[in-house]
Amino acid sequence: MTGILDTIKLAGTLVLAIPAALAGLEFLLVRGETATGAILIVLAVTLVIVQHRVTLPSDVPGLVAKRIAGSVTEDDSDETEAP
Repeated sequence: MTGILDTIKLAGTLVLAIPAALAGLEFLLVRGETATGAILIVLAVTLVIVQHRVTLPSDVPGLVAKRIAGSVTEDDSDETEAP
C-alpha cells in the first residue's frame, strides 16, 4: 500500500518540478539567461530529491507501521518441526 502512496506523492511533486525545469531550460537555452535558468533547474531537482529523501513528522507513523509489520511477518521457515 505504501508503494502506491509513494507513487502518488512523487507524481504530485513532479507536477510542480517539471514546469519549473522546463521554464529553466527555456531561460537557459532560448532566452540566454543562464543564471535564472540554472536556478530554476536546480530548484526543480532539489524539490524531487527533498521529497524523496526527507522524512517528515507525518511520515513517522507509516515508517513505524512498516517496521512493525516487517518484524511480525518474518518467515520462520528455518525451524522445521521434529517428527
